[in-house]
Amino acid sequence: MHINIAPSQSPSIFSFTLPSYRNTYPSPMSEILSDKKVFTLLEVTKSIQKTLTERYKSSYWIKAEMNKLNFYSHSGHCYPELVEKVNGKVIAQIKCNLWKDDYRNIDNNFLKILKEPLKDGIKILFLARISFDPSHGLALQIIDIDPAYTLGDLEKEKQDTIKRMIEEGIFNRNKTLQIPLLPQRIAIISVETSKGYADFLGVLQTNSWNYHFFHLLFPSLLQGEKAVDSIIRQLKRIEKVRSHFDVVAIIRGGGGDVGLSCYNNYELAKAIALFPIPVITGIGHATNETVVEMISFSNAITPSKIAEYLLQAFHNFSVPVQKAREIITDKSRRLLSDEKTKFQSELKLFQSVTENIIIHQRNQIREQVYSLARQSLFLFKNEKEYLGNLKEDMKKNTSSFLSFVKQEIRRLTMNLKKDAFIQITTGKLMLENLEKNISNMSPQNVLKRGYSITLLNGKAVKSFENVKANDPLETIVFDGKIHSIVKSSQKPE
Repeated sequence: MHINIAPSQSPSIFSFTLPSYRNTYPSPMSEILSDKKVFTLLEVTKSIQKTLTERYKSSYWIKAEMNKLNFYSHSGHCYPELVEKVNGKVIAQIKCNLWKDDYRNIDNNFLKILKEPLKDGIKILFLARISFDPSHGLALQIIDIDPAYTLGDLEKEKQDTIKRMIEEGIFNRNKTLQIPLLPQRIAIISVETSKGYADFLGVLQTNSWNYHFFHLLFPSLLQGEKAVDSIIRQLKRIEKVRSHFDVVAIIRGGGGDVGLSCYNNYELAKAIALFPIPVITGIGHATNETVVEMISFSNAITPSKIAEYLLQAFHNFSVPVQKAREIITDKSRRLLSDEKTKFQSELKLFQSVTENIIIHQRNQIREQVYSLARQSLFLFKNEKEYLGNLKEDMKKNTSSFLSFVKQEIRRLTMNLKKDAFIQITTGKLMLENLEKNISNMSPQNVLKRGYSITLLNGKAVKSFENVKANDPLETIVFDGKIHSIVKSSQKPE
């Protein structure tokens, strides 16, 4: 069995091989069953415990990766799972014990030096004793952890992230975007109850220039091991509605420098670098700039400064506009004054010219009126004579026309009387003939001429097929009725 350990007396780390101690310590008690030497499990585990206790009396410095801390809040103890990996493959792993008081001291030391708590996924150099318990098995009891070693590893992660983004050509991608002239619509990634978020809104909403902003909060964790996934998830939500926003602001404040290592994470930095609209950050009072701050479009050490950055963008637009307004106002006044003077001169000239034109036109109109009056009198006289002649002609023509019409009416009246008499006489003859025909065709006259009507059950018999033998028939003649019984009926040859 090979492990990388170092005695606590020496800061260096070295490797060594454990020798076999098969015959060094007394063997466990045993019994003989069917000629077999048998040990109980407890005997074997106690023997192992004794061997390890006597062999590993010192504590050792060991380096490994904290796969999972396994902190239990009700007891305050931790049961870390440590691993060693090569090319991503686990080649060694072991369970550990980290008691409450030791954990508290170590975590406080990490917060003081690394600005990060003890957490999953970090590489550590720790001081531990090897222990074995028959009930719980083999474990390492962690006594202390050196934060300086982890600090170097975190710095390495940061440099690796920077190097990878530069190699992929995305380190300055977000910085190359064009921020709107007035970044008024802001998507905010923050914690609703954080002081930094409140400070940011306070600066925006109480600005003395009355600049107005639209902002919408996308709540997210901002520190700790879950912050990376939480922030990336909110960035994806914002990207779906990016047309409604000008800029994304990641606002964190009130937490000091603790928990900033997540902002060196490659996946988070990449998501921000490739985001389609500018991302600005106000992560907090960090003395050491994180990768996210380096690659974002703009960053400030506090949320208030980020708010001031947005106000300054408005101010940069407002001040030139105000100066331009003053220049335009001044030039407008002078231009209006010059134009007013020019207009007054033109007005005087216009009045003089128009007076001359009006006088000239007035004389021409007077002459036209006189000429029109003379022509009108001449025309009226001619028309009056023409109308007189026309009146005489109409009288003559009307008398002749009325005489002709009277004669024509007299002729039409005589013709109408003749035609009416002829029509009445002809109609009278036609009615007399029709009356004779109707009289001849009446049933009584038909019966007088020798015809009869044969009835069967009150209905006229129209065919020999309507009757059969022994049917009673009633025959109507001119002067009475005849009742008979059918003997037979047949169609004539």
